[in-house]
Amino acid sequence: MRILVALICSLALVSVAHGQKKQEKKSQQKKQPQTVQRSVQPAPRSAQPARQPTGAGKKPPVTAHQRQNARQGQTSTAAHQAQKGKNNQTSTPGYVGKNHNRGQTSTTAQETQKAKRNQNQIQRQAGTTAKGAQVKPGGKPRGATTAANASNTLAKGKAAQGKPLTPQHFNVPKQPNTAKAPPVKFQQGRHIQGSQNWRGASYTVFRNYAPQWHNQGWWHNHYKRIVFVFGAPYYWNAGYWFPAWGYYPNAYYAWDGPIYAYNNLPPDQVIANVQATLQQQGYYNGEVDGLVGPLTRGAIADYQRDRGLYVTSTIDQPTLQSLGMT
Repeated sequence: MRILVALICSLALVSVAHGQKKQEKKSQQKKQPQTVQRSVQPAPRSAQPARQPTGAGKKPPVTAHQRQNARQGQTSTAAHQAQKGKNNQTSTPGYVGKNHNRGQTSTTAQETQKAKRNQNQIQRQAGTTAKGAQVKPGGKPRGATTAANASNTLAKGKAAQGKPLTPQHFNVPKQPNTAKAPPVKFQQGRHIQGSQNWRGASYTVFRNYAPQWHNQGWWHNHYKRIVFVFGAPYYWNAGYWFPAWGYYPNAYYAWDGPIYAYNNLPPDQVIANVQATLQQQGYYNGEVDGLVGPLTRGAIADYQRDRGLYVTSTIDQPTLQSLGMT
C-alpha cells in the first residue's frame, strides 16, 4: 500500500515537473526571436552570422549567458555609436571653425602684408625725394621737396624738363613800394654775408663784391652801359647788374649786390620774370614789382634750399639756370 502511494506521488511530481518544464520551454521560445533580433541588429561587422537552428525549424533556447552577452553587445554598440556621433559633432565644427579661423587669419595676413608693401613703396619714394634734395656746403639745410612743390615743379616749372622759359615784359610800378621793400644803405667795404662759403666760379662775383661810391663821371669812364630803374643807376659788368652808388646820392636800392642778367634784360625785368616764375611754383605770393625786397629774397631762398643750391637770397646764375631762364 505504501509502495503504491509512493508511486502515485512520484508520478504526480514528475507530471508537475514535466508541465513546468514544458511551460518554461514555451515561454523561452516566445522570447527567443526578440532577443536574437536585438543581439543580431547592433552586432559589429566583424561578428559572425548567427547559426540557423536545427531540427524542424525550431531555434535552440537562449541561455542566460547568451542573453547577458547580447545585452552587453547592444550596450557596447549603442555606446560606440553615441561616442562616434559625439565625436563627429565635436570634431567637425572644431575642424570647420579651425579652418575658418585659418582662412580669416590668412586673409588678414595678406591684407597686412599688402599694406606693408605699399607703405614701404611710399617710404622708398619719399627717401628718393629726400636723397635728391641735398644741400651743398655753406647752404642752410632744409627738408626734402614737398609733394606740392614737386607737383608744381612738374606742372609749371619747365626747368625740370630742360626747356628754357621765354622772357616776358612786365609793366612794373613807376614808383617803388618802400613799405614792402625798404631802401638799403650804403656801407663802405661791406661783403655779402655767407658768400665766403659759396664755392665755384658762378659765385666768385658774390665773394668779391664790395660796394663802391663814385660820382657820375667816374662811372661813365669805367662802364659804358648804365641803366636807370626807379630813378637809380645800375652798371653792367660781366653778365651782372650792380648798383652805382654815388651816381645819385639819394638813389633808391632795395638790394645791395649783384643781379645776374639774361637776354639783355634790365634789372627790374629780370627780377619781375623771376617773381612771376616763383609765383607760378607757389614760392612767391607778393606783387610782381621788379624789386628784390625782403619777400622776394625769402622766396628765392626757399627755392634755392629746395633745389640744393647755395642760399644767396638773390638772383644768381645757378638759380636762373634751375628756373630755365638761361
